[in-house]
Amino acid sequence: MIYYHSTNTDINLKGDYMRISAHPILDFERGTQVSFTFDGVQVSAYTGETIAAALYAAGYRTLANSPVRHRPRGFFCAIGNCSSCMMVVNGNANVKTCIELVQDGMIVETQRGKGTL
Repeated sequence: MIYYHSTNTDINLKGDYMRISAHPILDFERGTQVSFTFDGVQVSAYTGETIAAALYAAGYRTLANSPVRHRPRGFFCAIGNCSSCMMVVNGNANVKTCIELVQDGMIVETQRGKGTL
């Protein structure tokens, strides 16, 4: 079993390699390519993708840290029920990035602590 760590340069699990291109049952119509900023780094995405999916495709595995013990949290439920993917999006804290769609030019930041409303 291979465990991927975002700083491992030996394994290329980034970009379109991590996106589903063909499926035996579902049809995927990829949107237009856009970009957004994540913690100061430009990230490519496609319209119709969630922020968390775009970050995962770009090689990011840690989306947040637990508020008390600061343990890494990754892409977990993907339906907005948990708090593992909450980030600051365009200045708004506590955004669940697994259900928030990417928009061109948006600014996404790792949320430190519980965030404020």
